[in-house]
Amino acid sequence: MMPKLLEEKIKLLFPEDFEEVCKLKPEDVKKSIRVNTIKISKKELVERLGCKVEDIPWCDVGLFVDANDLTKRLEYFLGYYYIQESASMIPPIVLDPKEDEIVLDIAAAPGSKTTQMAAQMKNSGLIIANDVNLKRLTALRFNLQRCGVANTIVTNLDGRWIHNLKIEFDKILVDAPCSASGTFITNPNVFKSWDQGKVNSLSRLQKQLLEAASKCLKEDGIIVYSTCSLDPEENEEVIDYAVKNFRLKTEKIRLKGVECDEGIRSYKKYEYDESVRNAIRINPLKNKTEGFFVCKLRKY
Repeated sequence: MMPKLLEEKIKLLFPEDFEEVCKLKPEDVKKSIRVNTIKISKKELVERLGCKVEDIPWCDVGLFVDANDLTKRLEYFLGYYYIQESASMIPPIVLDPKEDEIVLDIAAAPGSKTTQMAAQMKNSGLIIANDVNLKRLTALRFNLQRCGVANTIVTNLDGRWIHNLKIEFDKILVDAPCSASGTFITNPNVFKSWDQGKVNSLSRLQKQLLEAASKCLKEDGIIVYSTCSLDPEENEEVIDYAVKNFRLKTEKIRLKGVECDEGIRSYKKYEYDESVRNAIRINPLKNKTEGFFVCKLRKY
């Protein structure tokens, strides 16, 4: 059963579509994979899969697939594709890392976005893939190895102190630990763990991660902040805090083929900076995805 306070937030975010959003079932979210172009071309993979596929409009190497055995296929174990929720592919697309850049993934495990960025960079440049959770690093290392990633160094640090590495980064992905309330369609169990106190605690952590990222970002560098949370405290509130304290400014995000809403300007008694409108909220009803929040920030 959906917690009452979370229900109020969803009503605020989807005032016209609330009933329909709440009726979404796991099977309404399209199964999706991302082609690992480090190892295979999209055309070759489609030929090998032999099942019904559909291009994901916002990701050139993403496919909606009609198959139930994705984790059992040889192509999966060979690292030819990565099973990844389609909205989750958006943050690396917005970050757009290049072959000659130094990139940080501050909370990288289990590696979906790290492996995506490595492919975008053609396995060149350098990625620091960090995670504070030592157990989760096992999955990260496995996925990096399976996908043939060679441009990535794995670190096990508290992201709040990542600037102590004394490395300046061109681009940073802050795919922050969150309450995951946007995954309620595919994971109804999220309601059992959702709690306003937990949301408030995560919001403090997210602000600290953005502060650390801003300290080791080159001037004119880019941070992409993202969560799979619907909660304003983990999204617009964090961005509002960042633009007011860390020499960061938001930028418009331009994506093809995705239905999204702009960031909200207010929640309850809080009024957020006008620039939070540049953030996007991925509409799960219109895109057949989980809910996602993405914001692009530049250091000045």
